[in-house]
Amino acid sequence: MNFSELIESGRDAGPNILAFDIPADWMQGRTTYGGLTAALCLRASLALAEDKPVRSAQIAFVGPVSGTVTCEATLLREGKNSAFIHVRVTGETGIAADALLAFGKARDSSLNFSRVPAPDVTVPAETPDFFNTGFNRPNFTRQFEMRLANGMRPLSGAEDPEVVLWMKHKDDALKPDAVSVLALADAPPPAAMSMLNKPAPISSMTWMAEFLTDSFATEDGWFLAHHIAEQARDGYSSQAMTLWNHAGTPVMIGRQTVTIFA
Repeated sequence: MNFSELIESGRDAGPNILAFDIPADWMQGRTTYGGLTAALCLRASLALAEDKPVRSAQIAFVGPVSGTVTCEATLLREGKNSAFIHVRVTGETGIAADALLAFGKARDSSLNFSRVPAPDVTVPAETPDFFNTGFNRPNFTRQFEMRLANGMRPLSGAEDPEVVLWMKHKDDALKPDAVSVLALADAPPPAAMSMLNKPAPISSMTWMAEFLTDSFATEDGWFLAHHIAEQARDGYSSQAMTLWNHAGTPVMIGRQTVTIFA
């Protein structure tokens, strides 16, 4: 099932509640891929947000997300220009994720600048595939195309935990929007995995994403991602990420806490 089909498969399960059946090809071990969990939360919140674009998302991955899950959205506060919405994901074993999403209309401002330059890399057509080694890739990664523009692949014993990737959904009919971009942004393995020499379990604990635009147009669906692990200690890694469209316009920045059992 591609992303468009999955995201539109949600069915009403009560007031402001959508239910989804997670197929095996979107799984990451015993849980759903975290980016999909975040995207389902955003999808469930849109009816309450009305015409306000999403500006930030904070997601806590509380437990495994699998089988049939429900996403219940609650409007916490709404003003003329902004809204805060909480979404709780519940699965077969209880609470699976919690999300707090902030929405805000564009407004006139005396400030208009960006200090998030895109790295200078080869175009996607000239960039090698990311998964061309014996790495045992999770099921969900087959929903995306990823090409390695800089850095090292997982389990390569790299000295620097930093990676730059071109990424896109394989769903060619998909028109990029906030929901699909949120699902895409978390697709790469944690940057710290490039430093490992052998497989080890990993799990995302929290993810914060800030949307820098409400326009997600890009060429042929391609986005450029930069992920860097800034610290790893006591079994946890803290990493930063940035996402640009094909033209180098910044789309999203974020932070993630990852548990690493190695």
